[in-house]
Amino acid sequence: MNWLPLEHLLLEAHPGRAVTADLNHAQLRQHALQLAAELQSRGVQRLALYLDDAAELAIALLAAWRAGITVLLPADAQPQTRQRMSTQCDLWLDSSGVATFDGLLNADSAALPPAPLDLDQCRLTLCTSGSSGEAKLIDKSLRQLANEVTALEQLWGEQLGNATILGSVATQHIYGLLFRVLWPLCAGRAFLRRAQPFPEDLQRESLATGTAFVWVASPALLKRMGDNLNWPELRAVRQVFSSGGALPGETATELHGLLGQWPTEIYGSSETGGIAWRQGGELWTPFVDVELGQNAEGALHLTSPYLPAGHREQTADAVELQADGRFALRGRLDRIIKLEEKRISLPMLEQALSSHEWLSDARLGVVQEGRAYLGALVALSPTGLHALRNQGRKTVTGTLRRHLADHCEAIALPRRWRLLAQLPYNNQGKLAQASVEALLAEPRPTQVEPLSAVEQDGEWLLELDVPLDLAHFTGHFPQTPVLPGVVQVDWAQQLARQLIKDLPPRFSGMEVLKFQQLVRPGDRLQLTLRFDAPRGKLYFTFRNGEAACSSGRILLGPAQ
Repeated sequence: MNWLPLEHLLLEAHPGRAVTADLNHAQLRQHALQLAAELQSRGVQRLALYLDDAAELAIALLAAWRAGITVLLPADAQPQTRQRMSTQCDLWLDSSGVATFDGLLNADSAALPPAPLDLDQCRLTLCTSGSSGEAKLIDKSLRQLANEVTALEQLWGEQLGNATILGSVATQHIYGLLFRVLWPLCAGRAFLRRAQPFPEDLQRESLATGTAFVWVASPALLKRMGDNLNWPELRAVRQVFSSGGALPGETATELHGLLGQWPTEIYGSSETGGIAWRQGGELWTPFVDVELGQNAEGALHLTSPYLPAGHREQTADAVELQADGRFALRGRLDRIIKLEEKRISLPMLEQALSSHEWLSDARLGVVQEGRAYLGALVALSPTGLHALRNQGRKTVTGTLRRHLADHCEAIALPRRWRLLAQLPYNNQGKLAQASVEALLAEPRPTQVEPLSAVEQDGEWLLELDVPLDLAHFTGHFPQTPVLPGVVQVDWAQQLARQLIKDLPPRFSGMEVLKFQQLVRPGDRLQLTLRFDAPRGKLYFTFRNGEAACSSGRILLGPAQ
């Protein structure tokens, strides 16, 4: 490939160099220089960027650096994040706010002259959410970023060739920014503008490239790729990258069988940049010039070209260093807790728990209710769901406790369980410990959130997933959980009140109530709702595919 150093991307124009399917390097360069002039004319010194379009993000980044502006990349665009970051920036640029990308970029506007970017003066601040949820600001120089993309090209550039880069991860974070934007820009590889967070979307866009392609993915996506994809066609993938957490060994092995190659896992963080990589097996290989060591507790520390010169970063990751320079990860020391003076490693327990065939994933956390104890968020596998539906919750949790009892003392056995279809990882494959413990502190659900709701000709059609851990299943029945009919009626009424205006407030009775098929944990239901205002009757029908589950008319009247 024709490599362009990161600091030279705004020098000469290269119209034959593709950036995306509809944007070449010359156009990107011109847009960036025009936007740089606009930002400079506004006196912007610190710019917050939140752009889902990777090409727009690239233009805005280069523009800001050319104008001598420090860039902040917020982790999200929630109102509280905007408010929290308001003192950190002069302007927030996104696709829908007060200042938009399209609004600032005018085709006829003046442009700053081309110039190299200063590797030490151009700055980027990453904003990540820690375990407390508070934003952590991490400063990077352009030199650190340039060092890292150069190292990536030296490792894998020849293998990638001219492949198109597609990803499931956001570019607001260091992994997505490097692998989906900065590295392809320097290497001259085209990239897809939008993230593809679902396997079917990633497949569609991959096969539509008409050429070789590369995936920049997370463990969360790779674990749910499934068997229904066109795997023979997808073997054209040049390389599969994964970062954001450990990829389960069984997932890596399955992908190796399906694609004929091991996924390339990247270990690192926003603070450190890339630290090491691996392709199958347990051991990690450090990136070139990354020097590793351990503190007295066995936690990894390192110096790196991707850190400030002379700085040694201390991590909380326990490691075993090997004589050949490779290492094994042994969990986070900050996830080693004490219960009644006993040291308990949450990662080790999670690994042991997840090895049961009924589970696909597990996370543990501390529940503070008088005396502290452990709780478990677990994602059931298909066999686990079958066990829940046919043997009941008590059997499932009891079996999991007995399985875990072979690996720990009694004090470490979870006393609270939350059963899920999948754990609520974010788009980076992360699940903060604070989020785990917040979910464990909540009561089991009693309501259902619609997956979709569509209105047509006065009738609403909703799609619902029955929660696996619904509180109403307790006692109804212990070994064969069934959704009570009264709950179905309540759901119909409550959801109707969310969607249909001016429903009479008082429940007056029922008519023609029928229950035809059992509703079980994990069922996907279709609910139709129609309100006959003159008669004060709410018609509802629950279906599971083609089969009717329940139906009836709810009588509603005015307040007394």
